[in-house]
Amino acid sequence: MLQPFLRRWLVALLFTLLSSTVLLLFSNAVAYANEEDIDNTEILHLESEVTVPDALWQSSSEESAEEEAPTMALIPPPPLDPPPLKQLTLMLDWYLSPHHAALVIAKERGMFAAQGLAVELQTPADPTIAIKLLAAGDVDLALTRQPLLHLHVHDGAPITRVGTLFETPLTAVIVSGEQHQGEDLLMHLAGLHYGFSTREGRDAVLQQVRPHSVQQVDTVMPPENVRFTAATALREGRVEAVADGFFHYLPPQLATEGITTHVVQYHELEIPRHDGLIIVANSDSATRRAPTWSRVLIALEEASYWIIDNPDAAWSLLATTHPVVDNAINAQAWEDLLRRMTLSPAALDTRRYKAFEHFLLQAELIDAVLPVPRLAIDPHSI
Repeated sequence: MLQPFLRRWLVALLFTLLSSTVLLLFSNAVAYANEEDIDNTEILHLESEVTVPDALWQSSSEESAEEEAPTMALIPPPPLDPPPLKQLTLMLDWYLSPHHAALVIAKERGMFAAQGLAVELQTPADPTIAIKLLAAGDVDLALTRQPLLHLHVHDGAPITRVGTLFETPLTAVIVSGEQHQGEDLLMHLAGLHYGFSTREGRDAVLQQVRPHSVQQVDTVMPPENVRFTAATALREGRVEAVADGFFHYLPPQLATEGITTHVVQYHELEIPRHDGLIIVANSDSATRRAPTWSRVLIALEEASYWIIDNPDAAWSLLATTHPVVDNAINAQAWEDLLRRMTLSPAALDTRRYKAFEHFLLQAELIDAVLPVPRLAIDPHSI
């Protein structure tokens, strides 16, 4: 028992002596190093002047202020430019009139621009030129009437209906004088001397009012192309009736001059009801450009609803931006036109396009019936 205890005691004593010896040696080495550093220290003398830059004398407050200053001007980034508007040209069917209100309102109220479009409205020098320019690719869109669409397509014109502005005819037979009571309408119309402005009047309408037997009579005068001068032709007595006159404007205009007329609507002549004003595009590119035509129709739908909801404001805007339409006759026709305006320009009534094809076939104006997709499309469905 005693030997292990003595062994542990001797180990502890040796460890203590060794630690004390190491500590003593380290203390002596530090003291010797300090004495050597003091003895070898030399004093440096500067014999030249030293210029300290002013920047080094700045106070801490100046430094902090300089650090807080922004290193560049905090200017907001410039706004992104809107994408350029797609330029389109649309040729009207006639002189600018309230018939074209949806187009004018969509343009003036920025509805075309909201669809990324800039639409230029052009007036034709002749009512027959719009379809020719469209077929040649010189304009993007044109206005016409459904009967003209059928006749031109059967002649090979590359056009198709893409939208409708008015679903009822806007033209009719305008006849000089009053209609006598009890008089047979067709017998009276058959012997008149007619004027016409488009093929709609010359072919589709005259075919109904002048049977072949009457057309072959030598005393019956051939129809006259009056183009834009229907009022003048009736006023001067050059013609007795116009086969395709605008019944909202022509009779009231002549009435102000003391000339009496009466109107014969197409359905009275058993001509099928049809779209009175449509938008047509080149059929060769109709599918490819359908998204663009769809945007045009969205803008026109917005414009049509705005017109119906704000008829007085719409008329004021139309008359202000285009003073040529601001007259008593147009103002009087405005209310009736509002009732005829379509609210869904893209909607396609395939039944009436089929019906008009069969009418033309029975009248022997065409040789075969064309399918509706060759005549008209709904761009929203493509």
